[in-house]
Amino acid sequence: MTVKYPPRIEFGLGGPPRIEPLAPEELGDAGWMAMSRSRDLTGYPKDAPLHPFLATMCRHTEMFERFMQFGMNFLNNSVIGPREREMIILRTGWLCDAPYEWCEHVAAGLREGLTEQEIGWIREGPEAGDWNERDRSLLRAVDELHDTSMISDEVWSALAEHLDERQLLELPVLVGHYHMTAFLQNAIRFEPNRDRFGQPLEQESPA
Repeated sequence: MTVKYPPRIEFGLGGPPRIEPLAPEELGDAGWMAMSRSRDLTGYPKDAPLHPFLATMCRHTEMFERFMQFGMNFLNNSVIGPREREMIILRTGWLCDAPYEWCEHVAAGLREGLTEQEIGWIREGPEAGDWNERDRSLLRAVDELHDTSMISDEVWSALAEHLDERQLLELPVLVGHYHMTAFLQNAIRFEPNRDRFGQPLEQESPA
């Protein structure tokens, strides 16, 4: 039995980052201010080494701060529950072949109550596993948004049985934000944390 990455992941991990993180001495006043505010938002320890993704984004501090504020709103103020939020993000990251996004949110999903078995089901798709109707409808919505930029009447009706209007409005925006994040991190070849679950998007091929 061999293990290999999907082709897009092989490409993304096949070379150095396309944009290097700034070193501490390169940040400048604007970069340090943006870094400090992002650490406040994320709870990243102020005495820890610079996070390489944050240090990369500090090459465009104005965009970086807006990006962080918008994204952290989902983590801190979402009207979708944290477990369901992580399901949505993980399925989005899987569909986008996004190794960093997937890898980080496997860890977050486990913290928020997903099991390793459920994370395996997320990889397989909405029809896999023993989901309840709410969870399966959320995953179906992610797949439809990814594939068609739309949610079908059937899936919308199923969602509306379980979500209120605020949650229904937030769902496509959450999926869209993590598509954008995947596009960014994939495009700049931002590598996953290899200490987290080794090969986060591994695929098994026949022996």
